[in-house]
Amino acid sequence: MPDHTDATPTNRINRRSLLAASAGVAAALGAAGLPVLATGSPALAHPKDKDKGKGKGKDKSKLRVEPLIPEKNRGIILYSVRDRITAAPDDSGVPYGFERVLARLAEIGYKEIEFAGYTQHTSILGRQITPREIRKILDDNGLVANGTHASIQAATFQQQLDIAEELGMKNIGTGSDPTNSAYKADWDAAADLWNELGRQARARGMRLYTHNHDVAYSFLLDSGPLDAQGRPTRSSGVRRLEYFFGKTDPKYVFFEFDIYWGYVARYKHQKYVDPAGREVTDLFDPILNVADRTTRFPLFHAKDGDRDTSVPNGHQMAPLGEGDINFQQFFQTIGERDFHHANWEMDTAPGGTANRGQSLDLAALSYRNMSDLTIYLKK
Repeated sequence: MPDHTDATPTNRINRRSLLAASAGVAAALGAAGLPVLATGSPALAHPKDKDKGKGKGKDKSKLRVEPLIPEKNRGIILYSVRDRITAAPDDSGVPYGFERVLARLAEIGYKEIEFAGYTQHTSILGRQITPREIRKILDDNGLVANGTHASIQAATFQQQLDIAEELGMKNIGTGSDPTNSAYKADWDAAADLWNELGRQARARGMRLYTHNHDVAYSFLLDSGPLDAQGRPTRSSGVRRLEYFFGKTDPKYVFFEFDIYWGYVARYKHQKYVDPAGREVTDLFDPILNVADRTTRFPLFHAKDGDRDTSVPNGHQMAPLGEGDINFQQFFQTIGERDFHHANWEMDTAPGGTANRGQSLDLAALSYRNMSDLTIYLKK
């Protein structure tokens, strides 16, 4: 994996990424008012040469096809199959606990694991499993730990780094926002802490990352009249996490973009009241959010959803490839395929006692659909 720990934010909507993009992606960018660079002749056009039309059987294509998400970068967060990781032994025939579930995920084809805790049912071993034992299971199945959703706090951070190092992680993170506040001062304090913890992670060969939900892309309250506590009540139009991007050092602080929650943010957080009291509409664009700083996002939650305006989030979670989110467009446009790691997640995958095998069945379906994504590149 290329080392992008020193990478600085760059604009990835450039000639190279657009050349790789499909006509549909280019059309979408054009509709959004973004410049679409000409690439010369159509991508599938054959060159004009003396052999054209002479039936010599030679492949004149200028393109080659490759997986959009490289096999080695296809992962899963264990939260999706948490019911089977934590299950007590049963006679259902469905795998349970780390040893059996990780073996099944490797059999499906997953190469990487993102952790959501390090415990299983104590009846499996008569005690709790250790990180060293989990690492052996990973190694035995050819799996790599690519991250974790741990508690990121200054007092316990070194212990979390110890566990991550034992498991061979290159990334350590959390599923929570650095702060739940709508105010700049709290995000400033969080940035100071995360810059320091990021330095500590980097010193041990890891990247520190935070994972978003939709509220991370709601608007800061940073202007206008003050409330009774002296806090601003209106917004300049800056979104919370986008402010945090600028306050943190790109060498030390990274991000895991949850694609589903990004599209929920687009649906839910469209309007703010500006300093003059006017309501302003500003649609969040998940693709541009990443593309403008793509090497700050080593990890993604490849989580799908069906559009459904009858529910508050505007979407219902679905297995990857079975919903409405255009993962082809997303991953193709942001570029840096070798750097990005896609972890499948579906919060609602567990089927309970009525269907103990559901989460692993959906893991298999989602892996197949992830594997089917392809990209056409110049030879």
